[in-house]
Amino acid sequence: MPQGVRANGVKIREVKVNAPLVVRELNKTYGQFEVLRELNLEVLAGAVHGLVGLNGSGKTTTLECLLGMQSFNSGEVRVLGLSPADLHQSRGRIVSIFDSPSLHPQLTVRQALEHASLLCEERVRTPSQVEALLGISRYSNFRIRHLSLGNRRRASIAQALLGRPEFVILDEPFNGLDAGGVEDVLALISQLNREEGTAFLLSSHQLPYLEKICTHLSILHKGRIVVSDHVSNLFDAQHSRLLVSCDDVTRACTIVQDIPGVTIEDNSADLLTLQLDNVSPALINQKLVQNNILVHELVRERASLTSLFHDITSRDPVQSAEVAA
Repeated sequence: MPQGVRANGVKIREVKVNAPLVVRELNKTYGQFEVLRELNLEVLAGAVHGLVGLNGSGKTTTLECLLGMQSFNSGEVRVLGLSPADLHQSRGRIVSIFDSPSLHPQLTVRQALEHASLLCEERVRTPSQVEALLGISRYSNFRIRHLSLGNRRRASIAQALLGRPEFVILDEPFNGLDAGGVEDVLALISQLNREEGTAFLLSSHQLPYLEKICTHLSILHKGRIVVSDHVSNLFDAQHSRLLVSCDDVTRACTIVQDIPGVTIEDNSADLLTLQLDNVSPALINQKLVQNNILVHELVRERASLTSLFHDITSRDPVQSAEVAA
């Protein structure tokens, strides 16, 4: 089954493992407007997979189509081998939590968890245990409507931890959480993934948090998945950027422009910005010093999810995403 997807159609590799989520050629329109266009997405077993995109890119629509909350025009969706219409048969193996927690406002935290535990086929934790895990024990007798957004989100995630889900879908899981709450959620995701093999699909705008936790990443842009791969592969494919501060930028440009793998991105009176493709900054420094250019500073910018996302989404028009055969 293909896993790597790139906007330039580069073949990554074939993956022959069971996947909790497989989406093929998904199309969704609202009237004349195409929301999703030939969308392909795969979440591998044991992966923590991030789904990112600009506002209006189709993230929420995608999740709703996966879970049977919206119909779609064409394509194929399988979640743990089930179609969206058959997800009721999963009996707790699939858990989804959306941006706005949908807990009954009149129930207390404990009542909401006890009700959820009745629906759980294989309960592995008690309500009091998940309250402790999420740091909401002191709110056990508070009504949901009296909780902050962050604590309502904690209570929603606590429901997912009552059982042993195989696949968890979280929409904006970090919204409303303070720094401590974010770290708690990241730690729980990591623990469930590591100890129980739970796979996750995380849809979020919080790119630095996704970079901390995700093993795989997909970028949704204008209704299509334009990039999808293991995070390390994506960053390896990124050209690194080198900022060079020296006493003669004009002459430095003349010297480095002839080095294979070096692209001059920008230059000013005292700063030269280069893109390096398998070129060591040490080589740049050596060439400049050999030509009697005084180098004040070299700063190599590490590729990040934020820079990758900006690079992909700033392209216009969107290039066709092609699934490797």
